[in-house]
Amino acid sequence: MSYAAPQQAPVITLPESDRVTFMVKVYQHIALALGVFVAAETLLFATGAAEALHSLLSRGGGTWLLVLGVFMVGSWLATQATVDLDNPGRQYAGLFGQAGLYSLLFAPFLYSVFNTDGAGSVWGAAVITAIGFAGLSAVAWTTRRDLSFIRPLIMWGGVAALVLIVGAVIFGANLGTWFSVGMVALMGASILYSTQQILRVYPEQAYVAAAVQLFSSMMTMFWYILRIMSRR
Repeated sequence: MSYAAPQQAPVITLPESDRVTFMVKVYQHIALALGVFVAAETLLFATGAAEALHSLLSRGGGTWLLVLGVFMVGSWLATQATVDLDNPGRQYAGLFGQAGLYSLLFAPFLYSVFNTDGAGSVWGAAVITAIGFAGLSAVAWTTRRDLSFIRPLIMWGGVAALVLIVGAVIFGANLGTWFSVGMVALMGASILYSTQQILRVYPEQAYVAAAVQLFSSMMTMFWYILRIMSRR
């Protein structure tokens, strides 16, 4: 999670109406990234690519390694997109690149869920994620408390999760439901911290970079909520 030093005044110093306008643009771009994600998923399912990816991953034990690799690439894209806050093209590339990567990552998982649980689990996880994201965003927006103290907890939790995932891949362990619950909590903390930091650090023109930061945490939260709700 990287925040570059702004070359202009951060959003928090602007009038209330400008701060609201900024955050509306952020959420509009998150919705745009979700639209790209849904369109890409539809294409993957329509062409049979989702089924092919599911069959490929079902042959071996590298699923967690693939998940780890894609999420690492997604995090790298997020970092690169927010390095230059005055370059909208780079920010859009990071946002849509993340949406494309996550569509590939989710495709075999969604294929499995649709064929075992049906669409109910997917829609349920999506609704829970949306409600959770909205609630956390509201808390971060309205609270006057500085949430910087949770940054070390997020970093420590991220490293711990990485170690557990690598260990699970190497030793063939199943991390289980409690790991998913922990990851949902970790992403919730990340959304709280990121939303507040976006307001305190980002300049007014960096709403796309802000969307990249929040989109990554939201999609990771959705992944683990869906894992909890699905039978497999």
